[in-house]
Amino acid sequence: MSTPPARTPSAPSWPHCAHGADPATESVGCRGIHVPGHTACLAHLADPDRTAYLAGLAPGADIDHRGTPFTRHLLTALLDTLRDPTTGNPHLGDALFSGAQFSGAAWFRGARFFGRANFSGARFSRRAEFGEAQFSRDAWFGTNRFDADTGVFDGAQFFGRANFSGARFSRRAEFGEAQFSRDAWFGTNPWSVDTRDFDGAKFSGHAEFGGARFSGHAEFGEAQFSSSAGFGEAQFSDAGAGFGGTRFAGAVWFSSAHFAGEGYFGRAQFSSWTQFSHARFSGDGVFDWAQFSGDVHFGRTQFASHAKFSLARFEGAPSLGPMACAGAVVLSGAVFTAPVTLEIAAQKVICERTRWESTATLRLRYAIVDLNHAVLAAPVAVTAHPAPFTALGDRPMDESLLAGAAGVRVASVQGVDAAHLVLTDTDLADCLFSGAFHLDQLRLGKVAFASAPTGRHYRGIWPTRWSRRRTLAEEHHWRAQTAGQPVLLPGDTPQPGQWRPGPHHPDPALTPDPEDIAALYRHLRKAFEDGKNEPGAADFYYGECEMRRHDRTGTPTVERRLLWAYWLLSGYGLRASRAAGWLLAAMSLTVLLLVGFGLPTHDPDTATAGTLHGNKITLYTSTPAPALHGGWDQRMTWTRAEGATRVAVNSVIFRSSGQNLTTAGTYIEMASRLLEPTLLALAILAIRGRIKR
Repeated sequence: MSTPPARTPSAPSWPHCAHGADPATESVGCRGIHVPGHTACLAHLADPDRTAYLAGLAPGADIDHRGTPFTRHLLTALLDTLRDPTTGNPHLGDALFSGAQFSGAAWFRGARFFGRANFSGARFSRRAEFGEAQFSRDAWFGTNRFDADTGVFDGAQFFGRANFSGARFSRRAEFGEAQFSRDAWFGTNPWSVDTRDFDGAKFSGHAEFGGARFSGHAEFGEAQFSSSAGFGEAQFSDAGAGFGGTRFAGAVWFSSAHFAGEGYFGRAQFSSWTQFSHARFSGDGVFDWAQFSGDVHFGRTQFASHAKFSLARFEGAPSLGPMACAGAVVLSGAVFTAPVTLEIAAQKVICERTRWESTATLRLRYAIVDLNHAVLAAPVAVTAHPAPFTALGDRPMDESLLAGAAGVRVASVQGVDAAHLVLTDTDLADCLFSGAFHLDQLRLGKVAFASAPTGRHYRGIWPTRWSRRRTLAEEHHWRAQTAGQPVLLPGDTPQPGQWRPGPHHPDPALTPDPEDIAALYRHLRKAFEDGKNEPGAADFYYGECEMRRHDRTGTPTVERRLLWAYWLLSGYGLRASRAAGWLLAAMSLTVLLLVGFGLPTHDPDTATAGTLHGNKITLYTSTPAPALHGGWDQRMTWTRAEGATRVAVNSVIFRSSGQNLTTAGTYIEMASRLLEPTLLALAILAIRGRIKR
């Protein structure tokens, strides 16, 4: 990597060397400060004078070489005079290198800065080695806002590798506006010439990296920030930024920071106030195993890929978000110990085995939510937010990373204790309920379930239609498996007239059977009934009966046949049109049978008796049995049809018509008085089930 040409600002505020100045081309010349007692900087000092100056230095001496150009040989000569004989490391008092230019490797490894260290505006063209260096007072590598003698400089520029692994900063460390063109290491340094492993850099005072630019990989792994740290508006390249195991004891800001690659914060510890508001992650944002002990803010944070918080721990965060994520927000195994509100717009929100030890509200947009085996120790509500999120009345959050409908779908509540779960304004069409506990205590607001397939299908040669009702995903999976439907390829959708195959299709061992599905319907039916939503519970009663009717292991044969009859006659007492249709059919059949066989041709005459030979006798009058005479042309008349209809209608309400009937007609009337009121009751029951409150 070539070193960009240096800028040519105005003359510095200190007396400078001016070597090479040319009024026509370069009026300033060398910017190096005069060596005390001379009119040239250390780089352009005559050899005898330089030797004399260096000989007068001792470990711990104050040095001022602002603006001075250093070759590696010159810097080595300077630092050799400052080495402590017992440690072999350079010991410096005040070390002023503001605006200095290091054309060779700058080797400050293990150096001890007992005074102020100022490298603001310095240029490191090659490797800058500060590994295990110790800064006892303020260390400035960024914009210097407090040193009146040095003027104002841009941050230090590192065009080679910058290594601060194992460095110790006892007071303020300033890297604001610094530029790192290649890898910058403040954590464990894997390419150090020393074969030992070093702890990360330690910052005892405030560490400021606001506006810093990292063109290579930025590594802060295992670094320790004992006080506050600022990374606001810092820019990290696509080579990635590593904060794995970093410990932030004080407040930390990453506001408006930009991570062009992966931002890795795995196992990081945030003990105080943490701010990621308006930060942008073009790659993954990884916070696996991170610990957030204080308040944490991800307001308007954007993740162009995934946001991973697996096994993270949130102990004091009242809210998380609002954030936007083009991929998945992974909260699997995360622990929330305090009441929290999560506001997330993402394609997926994965909460597998997530633990909520207190109340929580998940306000989501666009998301598919997976609550598989989540642990709910207190009420947790999942709801779809109707409009883009705003924070404190601010403008709506940018959701340009996301596309499609903003609704929320729940993919699974398997293994969840649903007694603490509330689902509102969500789509449960693909939700898996099998394995959940206390589903009868699940609280449901406005939710949508899958519907039965539409259109015509055939049972043998007979065309039929599926009854319109709400169904569970498990029933879809079982019916698709038993129907032998083909496996869907990724991205394919089933036809409207087909059941949707499950994730384990067509394996019957991993697909719930009718007995299990019936239990799910039963529990959800009770949940609707307990919520005073009787009409909403009707479809789940229908589904329960359907699964019991198809259950060949847990339901006896006689019971299945009764259920079959119940389904055929009235749709389990829920299809009024079906019961009414059968009632009309039964009445029509009754009329037809009575006209043909039940009504006598003529009403019989009454027989009477008197006296015989003057002897008074007592006779009992009897009515001959009604007889049926004549052919079909005499039977099928409007008069007989009217009488048969009167008998059939009276049979519906258990009333006798008083009509003379043949023996066959009597039995026909008895059968109709038993069957038709039952069908009427089923129709009334179905209507009642749909309007009951």
